[in-house]
Amino acid sequence: MKLLDLKYKFIIFLFLIGLISCTIPKNIMQQEKIITLSPKAVISDTVKTYVGWWVYGEGQHIFKDELILDEYDLVFPNENMVELVELYISVCEMEYFPMECQMKGILSGSILSVQEFEILYIQGCGE
Repeated sequence: MKLLDLKYKFIIFLFLIGLISCTIPKNIMQQEKIITLSPKAVISDTVKTYVGWWVYGEGQHIFKDELILDEYDLVFPNENMVELVELYISVCEMEYFPMECQMKGILSGSILSVQEFEILYIQGCGE
């Protein structure tokens, strides 16, 4: 008999908890969310100068900014890509070898569209 009483008390307890939770007023005011954008997410339409390292490997051109150490995918709209790869390989003599460059271009998200570039220094053996 005590077991049945305990069972019914437990069911009534759960029913009351459910009833109380439905009647508790909820905060219906919406909170403002502040969204911060990383420098990669900001879209710019002005040509800026960036100094860092250009790395090419397996068909992908990457630029690492020396100031903030962010990486950007490079796009060269005014260049012949076959000649550009040949230039990189002739200067660095291998893929994935960093070449210090000054890039002038437009940053859009994580893509740097290069208008002009200048090779400053080739990282290597000190030759």
